[in-house]
Amino acid sequence: MTFVTKHKANPIPVQYMTIMGANIKYKDSVFSSLFGTPDALRDLYSAIKGITLPPDVPVTINTLKDVLYMDMVNDISFEIGGKLVIFIEHQSTINLNMPLRLLMYIARVYEKIFKNDSLYRSKLISIPKPEVFVLYNGTADYPCEKTLKLSDAFKDATALGVDSKGSLELEVKVLNINEGMNREVVERNLTLAGYSAFVAKIREYEKEGLEKEKAFKKAIQYCLNHAILKEFFEENASEVVNMLITEWNIDDAKKVWREEGWEDGLEKGREEGLKGLEEGLEKGREEIARKALARGLPLELIHDLTGFDLEVLKNMQGE
Repeated sequence: MTFVTKHKANPIPVQYMTIMGANIKYKDSVFSSLFGTPDALRDLYSAIKGITLPPDVPVTINTLKDVLYMDMVNDISFEIGGKLVIFIEHQSTINLNMPLRLLMYIARVYEKIFKNDSLYRSKLISIPKPEVFVLYNGTADYPCEKTLKLSDAFKDATALGVDSKGSLELEVKVLNINEGMNREVVERNLTLAGYSAFVAKIREYEKEGLEKEKAFKKAIQYCLNHAILKEFFEENASEVVNMLITEWNIDDAKKVWREEGWEDGLEKGREEGLKGLEEGLEKGREEIARKALARGLPLELIHDLTGFDLEVLKNMQGE
């Protein structure tokens, strides 16, 4: 199957970050560059919903930078037809706290849309209805579709003897877009189908023993040879490699730091028992934070990795 698409590459602002001790120049993720235009988002939303929207339906992009994924832009927020739609690409293990994170994200978007004094007017403000989709293409087994609910995280309040359902809910629909999953959705959008095939090829080449960068380049060449996102890769091949190196290295770094902290805690725990285990884990967590600070990673990312409050991290940074 070939995936010839008229999709134009999205021009992406260049940013800088420091990782693993070296300055790396990078751009948005491959996902956000593929789908970061109104036309691409309209088509993707139509495919997911199983509808056909005319090309003149307006799309207003209002993505918040450095909120969900501080290091790479894997999320796109936009308004369409009275809805506030958020797409998130997710390659790591699905975070069960996603509904809570998205609740905060949506509040920030509303804050951006409605300026200051408008909230204090007596007249009812009409707001776009939120709809959230996580497009999962990680390596762990995951069903074709799953819905995560904010209410799943609510504490048990049945002891009060009253209705404990709460008055707030947010649903996050997770769709598995790995090759062979959700075929009807994926095949309704050539760009999504091509991206799914591209990621599958990268993983195939990695299993064959190729290093990441070589796997990226070989997968791009495969796509060019088979007319998969051909125009996109012809215009952006080198940028795509740079984006993937940054994105996938960050995932590896997270795993390594977590393992280091856990192993340090286990070692001390063996020597000193439960108390030593707790102290060891805390020490490992602090070491991970300090290593990440020394490498210049963003404070929000380190907070995500270690759980330390931002103020605590700022104090560490000052030290």
